[in-house]
Amino acid sequence: MIEFFEDYQYEIIYIIVTIISVVALRFLTNFIQKRALKRSVEKLHYQSDGTLKTVRRILNTLWLVLGIIAIALLFVSPEVNKTLIDNSKFIIYSAIVTISTVVLASTTNKWFKWKVNKKNDEHDDPTSLKFLRYIAIGAIYTSGVLLILLVLPGFKGVAQTVLGGAGVIAVIAGIASQEALGNIVSGLFIVSFKPFRIGDIIQIEGGMTGTVTDITLRHTVIQNFENQMIVVPNSVINKEKLINYKSVDKRICERLEIGISYDSDIDLARKIMTEEAEKHPLLIEKRTLKEIKDKVPKVPVKVIRLDSSAVILRLYAWTANPDDGWTLRYDLLESIKKRFDKEGVEIPFPQQTVHFKKPLFKEE
Repeated sequence: MIEFFEDYQYEIIYIIVTIISVVALRFLTNFIQKRALKRSVEKLHYQSDGTLKTVRRILNTLWLVLGIIAIALLFVSPEVNKTLIDNSKFIIYSAIVTISTVVLASTTNKWFKWKVNKKNDEHDDPTSLKFLRYIAIGAIYTSGVLLILLVLPGFKGVAQTVLGGAGVIAVIAGIASQEALGNIVSGLFIVSFKPFRIGDIIQIEGGMTGTVTDITLRHTVIQNFENQMIVVPNSVINKEKLINYKSVDKRICERLEIGISYDSDIDLARKIMTEEAEKHPLLIEKRTLKEIKDKVPKVPVKVIRLDSSAVILRLYAWTANPDDGWTLRYDLLESIKKRFDKEGVEIPFPQQTVHFKKPLFKEE
């Protein structure tokens, strides 16, 4: 045992020192990360978005890989030794580029979030900033990947071509017909021409209604009134017909249709519907002075259709905004139904009378 130690004294000490160095570097990395995180919370009142944890994991992995390579150098041939050293240089370079990319992307993201919050505090539109944030972060990560590819012999030419101006044009031309680029271009059109903005309530043809919460490079996110997230590709929503309820004039005319039976009194039904609407607190005055003078009804009720089993009446009521309109609609449906039941106005349901030319059963 003593002879073995004497013969391989240098190698044993080298391995022990390497292991201790790796453990010490990992401990120091974890310690610095925890201190930095604690200070950011105490001094800056900032909750980490995971950047420090990501950097710590990259460094800990780097120390471990470099330690394994350092030990392996003792047991390989000179040719393999040179290869391992070259690989270790590439690993260190990749780690530096990756950490720089992550930190730069995180810093950029924080800056955009700060600008978006500032816009919100000033009651300004943050749509363009949110969209540009995705472009900036995507460009940072793409640049990081290309910088790593530059040192790989098999990818060096490709990376240099993509980084060049002609390469960018070639790449765009190559994917111009793909859906991904269509979504990006459609997103740019939405942000530029602003048919809707983040925070607007929109209704897409087909019945999807909700609040726009985000516009990314690929899709638009809508939160409906059941708190469900609807994800619509930008290329799709850019072609759809939609209603933006947050226009300059937010007042809307709520149209409520109710059918009554042919035996019911139309004038009584009209009177009930008008009274219930006029006493609702969310109803607003939309008539001009001339219309008021001419005694135009505040809440018109018209017969709009004669169906097979019902006379369809439509009520027109104005509210200050879409939210009030939906509340008024639901309240009126309940109150009008109760008044109809109380005063004998029938809301029919479809009925069908079937006549048989021949009896179903023969009489004996």
